[in-house]
Amino acid sequence: MSEASSPLKVWLERDGSLLRLRLARPKANIVDAAMIAELRQALGEHLQAPALRAVLLDAEGPHFSFGASVDEHMPDQCAQMLKSLHGLVREMLDSPVPILVALRGQCLGGGLEVAAAGNLLFAAPDAKFGQPEIRLGVFAPAASCLLPPRVGQACAEDLLWSGRSIDGAEGHRIGLIDVLAEDPEAAALQWFDEHIARLSASSLRFAVRAARCDIVPRIKQKLDTVEALYLEELMASHDAVEGLKAFLEKRSANWENR
Repeated sequence: MSEASSPLKVWLERDGSLLRLRLARPKANIVDAAMIAELRQALGEHLQAPALRAVLLDAEGPHFSFGASVDEHMPDQCAQMLKSLHGLVREMLDSPVPILVALRGQCLGGGLEVAAAGNLLFAAPDAKFGQPEIRLGVFAPAASCLLPPRVGQACAEDLLWSGRSIDGAEGHRIGLIDVLAEDPEAAALQWFDEHIARLSASSLRFAVRAARCDIVPRIKQKLDTVEALYLEELMASHDAVEGLKAFLEKRSANWENR
């Protein structure tokens, strides 16, 4: 894929110690198969570089991401899409260096799942976060695994079951967002420069492993269970398929509660 048509911009800075990943399909920055593939390729190519100390993921345009492709959630494509997205989440969870995420505007659905797979989230106060999947008759598999350890079970259930959106201030209050800043990219870069840039890259990797050696296996095990629930049970239900079709056809869903 040529750089001009790529949905992701990738570069190194800070003498190769910081990997920059930028979603580059504004304004929606949809997390579709092409975006997921580019993210996985970039992580695979760079995460093991000995001098790397962190990754910074952000996005072009006013919004981080409107979410995943609804077309790719339909029954004929959802298994491949879900396994690919969850592969990306697993690779982010296994990252040997911290993943910083800078967020503006809308960060919804699959976009929030990708962001929540990172470690430190920097966001503008007026950014919006939500998992609206339930309103389409489905649920957010990765978020069901990533949000409870980040924000607590009760707050995660609120977001996952209501489909409502919250702003950066509420996200910061519940622990979803680590740092609020009018310029989240600049705040993330400042955090890197002040706290990470002068550390031993190899010792930092041991510290990341030590902090995450228990939580990452638990999240990945739950992700396997939730993925099976989604593909084998949810997608066999009437309402899940009806909700997705209704969204694509721009009409109200006809729920049959089955």
